[in-house]
Amino acid sequence: MAANTKHIIKETFPVLEMSCAACAVSVESMLSSVPGVEGAAVNFANQSALVTYDDHAVTREVLRTSVRSVGYDLVIDTENREEVQEAAQRNQYNALKKRTIASLILSVPVVVIGMFFMDIPYANWIMFLLSTPMVFYVGRGFFINAFKQARHGKANMDTLVALSTGVAWLFSVFNTLYPEYWHQRGLHAHVYYEAAAVVIAFISLGKMLEEKAKSNTSSALKKLIGLQPKMVTVESKGEVPLGQVMVGDIILVKPGERIPVDGQLTGGSSYVDESMISGEPVPVLKEAGAAVFAGTINQKGSFRFKAEKVGGDTVLAQIIKMVQEAQGSKAPVQQLVDKIAGIFVPVVIGIAVLTFAVWMIVDHSFTHGLLAAVTVLVIACPCALGLATPTAIMVGVGKGADNNILIRDAESLELAHKVNALVLDKTGTITEGKPAVTDVYFLPEADMGVLMAMEEQSEHPLAGAIVKHLASLDVIGKELDKIESVTGKGISATYHGEAYLAGNAGLLEDHHIYPEDVMLAKISAWQTQAKTVILFAAGKKVAGIIAIADKIKETSAKAVAALQEQGITVYMLTGDNTQTAATVASAVGIKDYKAGMLPGDKAAFVKELQQQGRIVGMVGDGINDSQALAQADVSIAMGKGSDIAMDVAKMTLITSDLNSIPKALNLSRKTVRTIRQNLFWAFIYNLIGIPLAAGVLYPVNGFLLDPMIAGAAMALSSVSVVSNSLRLKFSSL
Repeated sequence: MAANTKHIIKETFPVLEMSCAACAVSVESMLSSVPGVEGAAVNFANQSALVTYDDHAVTREVLRTSVRSVGYDLVIDTENREEVQEAAQRNQYNALKKRTIASLILSVPVVVIGMFFMDIPYANWIMFLLSTPMVFYVGRGFFINAFKQARHGKANMDTLVALSTGVAWLFSVFNTLYPEYWHQRGLHAHVYYEAAAVVIAFISLGKMLEEKAKSNTSSALKKLIGLQPKMVTVESKGEVPLGQVMVGDIILVKPGERIPVDGQLTGGSSYVDESMISGEPVPVLKEAGAAVFAGTINQKGSFRFKAEKVGGDTVLAQIIKMVQEAQGSKAPVQQLVDKIAGIFVPVVIGIAVLTFAVWMIVDHSFTHGLLAAVTVLVIACPCALGLATPTAIMVGVGKGADNNILIRDAESLELAHKVNALVLDKTGTITEGKPAVTDVYFLPEADMGVLMAMEEQSEHPLAGAIVKHLASLDVIGKELDKIESVTGKGISATYHGEAYLAGNAGLLEDHHIYPEDVMLAKISAWQTQAKTVILFAAGKKVAGIIAIADKIKETSAKAVAALQEQGITVYMLTGDNTQTAATVASAVGIKDYKAGMLPGDKAAFVKELQQQGRIVGMVGDGINDSQALAQADVSIAMGKGSDIAMDVAKMTLITSDLNSIPKALNLSRKTVRTIRQNLFWAFIYNLIGIPLAAGVLYPVNGFLLDPMIAGAAMALSSVSVVSNSLRLKFSSL
């Protein structure tokens, strides 16, 4: 019997109802335990789970059931996933906002009475009446989630809050109903309704602010999703939702509309703003046969096009997917934080129990022991620790997207600042990747209109560059009498009885036509610069010469200099000949280059640098670069390159501008610095807060941390971490 074949897919699911980093650990462990799941990475900051699973062995419904069993939910609706998550988060935020307002209204009188007017008649009963709905209405979610976690032998922040507020409330109710128990022992029957009320109020406020902040970090992704029109005009179906568009459908696009899917023009023409993909502000002319891409904006004309890529296959969908995966992936430092968060809650509960026991043994004070245990449970919330890395990564990824740098995973963002060797492909990376006219020399009598007409009908691959150049000079082609293509050499034509030639030197030599000395000198100089020279002859005289080359991008030399200033050694690898490689390398200031490199050679060179202990970045745009991109520590694809290169690379430069590379490295540096700042403050906070809560200063100066202050500090620590991450959005690269 043949073994079942696996079909491993990677999919991002929105997760609902998570309230802290430990929740993410719980969801992750449940997903990972499902048979057929190869791996799961749950990101608390953007409320998503990146699941790698065998869809022959496990279904989305099974994944959802496993998550629901611990009190959370998984959005598996593939059609409206983002909308469902956004609606759920909006509802969650609105409900949280109402509960927070209610908690603040109810807690204020409890605090005022508990702190300043505890001796008024029926004070305890008034606080009981106000705090009970606080605990069981506003705070009911903490108890429900804690119970669900406990059923699976797990604990999270909800467990801490439920324990601390529940114990404080029960202790206070007992003292309200049976104060004689303490009076008989010579002690006052203290109540701590205000502690239970304020802890819930502060935590609810903190959660509300976190929800608000988290929604801001994913704005770049929402902007990208917003580039997709919801309704589309299909020729045979009328106006239909985007999800119903099929490959092969003929779609009508009117002036000002966004193009819904990728395809090819079949009729009409217009200029299209493709700055979303290319970064170029000048609209591109689209005529029959031209490719159009989802998310780009049609200008004044109308046209029809045939849908070729729909749904998740479009260029825009791939960009969205890359951003989603980047925000859902985990940096290596985050994996450590998750392990800490997973054991943090049980350890804190253990410390709380130990604190209570020590107080009972040493001081024989049930009240102090109980208060200290409750305070430990309140102050040790793992949220700040759990939010430290993912919020910084999310904001960093969003900042990259705003600067035309698409980052596919968190690891590359974290590692990029360590790159000390950068390998650049030549064609399409340093250069434009397409031939263009660089130099011309024409005699005054040269008939440009004839040359234009000849090149328009030429089959030579360089003819398009000449046509483009002449078109930029507003040259209009003339109607030729006769035209003939000469394979491998050029083209000949007749106009008003005179013979014309356009092609290489061999074509003119066949007709015994030779350039003058001035032209020979220019031809020699251009060829030394690795340029291809086209000659144009009228009758028996050379009327002009044209140099064509793959032009070096205007920004390449500046980018290389910026990288070298950062102490990075820049290498250039190319499959082109040595002369061309030397010319390009010299022009942009690269000393280390290799020519005639096959795809395997490029990958081997990257590996060789890695064996020397270098952290290697590779930048390329073609299929021939994919092997080296996969080998590199940090791989960067040019946005105008091949799909394969972009699939392999961990970063993509949408504008194909090398100046984005120093920006990407600087972004990595700033993101890692933010992560370290967040982790430092989160660890310091707990390192100082837990001993204070346990009462270490009490024997010295009688100081005991109030549970109410502990709750406020805990909530503010989480908000401060998120706020510190959001500073990245406003920093310059």
